[in-house]
Amino acid sequence: MADVNRGNRPLSPHLQIYRPQLTSMTSILTRITGNALLVAALLIVWWFLAASYSEEYFNLANAVITSWFGDLVMFLSLWAIWYHLLAGLRHLWWDSGRGLELEEAEKLGWVVIGGSVVLTILTALAL
Repeated sequence: MADVNRGNRPLSPHLQIYRPQLTSMTSILTRITGNALLVAALLIVWWFLAASYSEEYFNLANAVITSWFGDLVMFLSLWAIWYHLLAGLRHLWWDSGRGLELEEAEKLGWVVIGGSVVLTILTALAL
């Protein structure tokens, strides 16, 4: 088999020379928010199950979910829902063959980030 790496150089764009792009960062963030939403959903399911088990167990779960940590998780989950939704809409737009030019793809990335922050704040104020 031929030696593909003739010398001391990386095989693919290495982290020391690769410049992350907004589209790649928003794609990674979409995956992270999707997984984070699963964790938040498990916390909510635990709260409901605790309510059906006993009053003492519910008080424990309720203390966790209404603590500063629970409030932070719920607020970040609210942002993750909006971010994940807007990123999904962006991907549907891309699937139709539109918005694939570099400038427009970057604009859409900023719209997803900014839109998710604005919608999160508006939702939190409304609740």
